[in-house]
Amino acid sequence: MRVRVEPELRIGGFEVYPGLLSPSEQVALVEDLRQVVAAAPFVSPVTPGGRPMSVRMTAAGRLGWITDRHGYRYSPVHPQGMAWPPIPPRVLSLWDKVTGLDRRPDCCLVNFYGEGARMGLHQDRDEGDFTFPVVSISLGDSALFRMGGTDRKDPTRSLWLSSGDVVVLGGAARLAWHGIDRVRHGSSSLLPQAGRINLTLRVVDLGD
Repeated sequence: MRVRVEPELRIGGFEVYPGLLSPSEQVALVEDLRQVVAAAPFVSPVTPGGRPMSVRMTAAGRLGWITDRHGYRYSPVHPQGMAWPPIPPRVLSLWDKVTGLDRRPDCCLVNFYGEGARMGLHQDRDEGDFTFPVVSISLGDSALFRMGGTDRKDPTRSLWLSSGDVVVLGGAARLAWHGIDRVRHGSSSLLPQAGRINLTLRVVDLGD
């Protein structure tokens, strides 16, 4: 077991690390992600009901999370048929830092939020083993992050996440409802065309 860094904030089980990544570390991480996107291009996903999502999506790791008419699931290949690229070492180091776990994530989901994009309240529950946390890394434009409880009807609280912030969803928050209500487009200069990148790291134990 590694030594983990303690969070600055705890909000209903959500562990928040404001500004964990320095500006230079953010730039380096974006360069790593450019290599991921070169190997596995962003796609515009649809829900199983055929509704287009407002984010664009890709992934790195042994598995990638995808959604289409066939459902929500993890897949060993990109929707265009190629294998996912490996998770960048800098991303894995962040996982180590905030979880202290020896077990490494199987998936790094990469979501890009352009102008007007959002993510409705949802639970991350396709992973099979909920004893492992989900780690969320914010890069680029600030976003209003809404946090609820494990019941869809639980009250919610909101927090603005800035570039370089990290949130860990574990323990009581592992199956909590959460989402992105809106993004302040152009609030960060990290990405040349503005926008927000969110990375979510997950252990995927599906028993296969």
